[in-house]
Amino acid sequence: MANPLRVLRRRKRPAARLHRTRDQRVAVIGLGRFGSSLASELMRRDWDVLGIDTDARLVQKHSDALTHSAVADCTDPEVLHQLGVHDFTSAVVGIGTDMEASILVGSNLLDAGVPNIWAKAVSRQHGQILERLGIHHVVLPEHDMGERVAHLVTGRMLDFIEFDDDYALVKTVAPQVATGVPLGRSQVRTTYGVTVVGIKRPGEDFTYATADTVVQAGDVIVVTGKTRAVETFANLS
Repeated sequence: MANPLRVLRRRKRPAARLHRTRDQRVAVIGLGRFGSSLASELMRRDWDVLGIDTDARLVQKHSDALTHSAVADCTDPEVLHQLGVHDFTSAVVGIGTDMEASILVGSNLLDAGVPNIWAKAVSRQHGQILERLGIHHVVLPEHDMGERVAHLVTGRMLDFIEFDDDYALVKTVAPQVATGVPLGRSQVRTTYGVTVVGIKRPGEDFTYATADTVVQAGDVIVVTGKTRAVETFANLS
């Protein structure tokens, strides 16, 4: 019987990334269009990414762009253990063409105790199965592309929508720099290049934000602006 763990490649990392915390590592299982897009965006956001696929050609194609990559069959729980995935706080199942493999891998990740598991569903029925299995976050590719999910995996944003003209809408917990004074006096727009357009307090409905709105710690806010500006602002949370 062939060894389900055939190849492991490692990308030389810059010295600044050698001490990456375990909370900034993610395993992406399945390097098709969705998985590779997600992995690339996470790398751009300075996360360590372990990319895994059973297709050696896909692994070879993306190996130079990822922190680590492996040709492996993660339907075998022992393979996950050999790769150390049980020690990751986040994992993404990007398998789309084989529903059985997707379910088996998701089940193995749950058994391994990975606390944050994201899984791509190819249909709503597939998504319902994954949810019943206990997968924490199920995404449908027609609604949730890799770049968007990458922002959510990092944990800084509650939702992220990017438009074609490099403009984004983000829902995030209000950072301290935006709290305690009316928005008109907070200089958020001047300093960070973003505009707070909505606010939600615990137990209340969303409401429009005005210059007189005072954001409090723990409030959820909706922010708009250039993509890089809203990314920077959300990272202050």
